[in-house]
Amino acid sequence: MTKLVLFDFELSGNCYKVRLFASMIGLPLVLENVEVLKGATRTAEFARLNPWQQIPVLKDGDFVVQDSQAILLYLAIKYAPQWIDSSPEGMAAIAEWLSYAAKEVSIGPQLSRLNFLDPHEKIDLPRAQTIGRKVLDLLDRTLQGRDWLCLGKPTIADLAVFPYIGLSRQGKLPLDEHCNILAWIDRIRALPGYIPMPGLPDAR
Repeated sequence: MTKLVLFDFELSGNCYKVRLFASMIGLPLVLENVEVLKGATRTAEFARLNPWQQIPVLKDGDFVVQDSQAILLYLAIKYAPQWIDSSPEGMAAIAEWLSYAAKEVSIGPQLSRLNFLDPHEKIDLPRAQTIGRKVLDLLDRTLQGRDWLCLGKPTIADLAVFPYIGLSRQGKLPLDEHCNILAWIDRIRALPGYIPMPGLPDAR
């Protein structure tokens, strides 16, 4: 196996979802810390690695993958196909949640948290929190009567959505009002290989 290098930042939920998945499937990563809050992604050197100037970035030998959702999908297809479903219907169901993580969760819970994490960011907090509350409400309704987001088993869809939902208290969002989400978080915490990050609980 080639060396897998993750350009990482400890406080990033998007980086964490990659570290979490790698831990759950027993895949070793070499972590390269990127000081995001000090502008490390805005350098010319980093732009040569990722023109989008965002983290995480994964290097698998000479192959580079950008974006956390794309990295989860790449790792699952190559190293852990049990975390996806190769049928058109199964992949479509997973893709729906990957898109939800990249859009609604990003502009709601993620931006709400970032407002308090980095005061230099110019974030429309009322809008982000309004979207964040809608995200929590929809997710809580979705999880009523089911254990996982799709396919009746844990998949990369759950890991893509989980971090910024679990961190939503840091964005002053009412996570504790949503019992179905809290139960889902507990189920993720109980999965083999679960690891925490600052702001998220230890294994159950």
